[in-house]
Amino acid sequence: MSDTNHQQQVDIFASDQRQRHFAELCNALYERELHSLSKNAPNNIRLLQRRLSGLPYHIKNAAEYLLAQDYPIQVDIHNGSWQAKQSAKCVSSKYDGEKSFAWFSNYARMGLPSPICINDMGIETIELDSVDRIDKEQHKLHFNKHGWFDFNGVYLGEYEHSLQSKTLLIPNKSNITAACCGHSWNHKGKTIPRTLSLRELLLSTTINWKTYK
Repeated sequence: MSDTNHQQQVDIFASDQRQRHFAELCNALYERELHSLSKNAPNNIRLLQRRLSGLPYHIKNAAEYLLAQDYPIQVDIHNGSWQAKQSAKCVSSKYDGEKSFAWFSNYARMGLPSPICINDMGIETIELDSVDRIDKEQHKLHFNKHGWFDFNGVYLGEYEHSLQSKTLLIPNKSNITAACCGHSWNHKGKTIPRTLSLRELLLSTTINWKTYK
């Protein structure tokens, strides 16, 4: 067999495998999103219709990005999730307000994917959110979902109840990894990872891992 024919067979095999992975990823994401909508469907029928009509576009984009990029964390094609080793303690244990202030003062930008630690009745999770407003004079940032934080990482909004807290963390490799993988902790240690929303999954594909240490 010539080298050219051999290379063509290798390329065809790789293409077929990628198509299978793409189809499996799409199926996993569809199942997850439809399950989520069945439990948390909006009351507004037009809003529900818009969300359903947009699913094919967003799911195909997510699957394409998950397969196309070279990330330091692994993709589980069977359930459409990121996988990486979880630290024994919540990454928020290394939070330092002064370091956060210095980091966001220098590197805050619009659209920046950032990890936010949510402590809800003793369960700690790290969520991805994105910056949509920056107030440099007041040293604060507004995030698309979670609202205002100061550069120190302190939440400036109102909590739903007294046993909840939110802390903005520096977007470094360990914090971003925890957010992408849905890592979760309680008072005993590691717990079952949570499933990212499709919005968070799409946001995770915009991360430039080369900039994080």
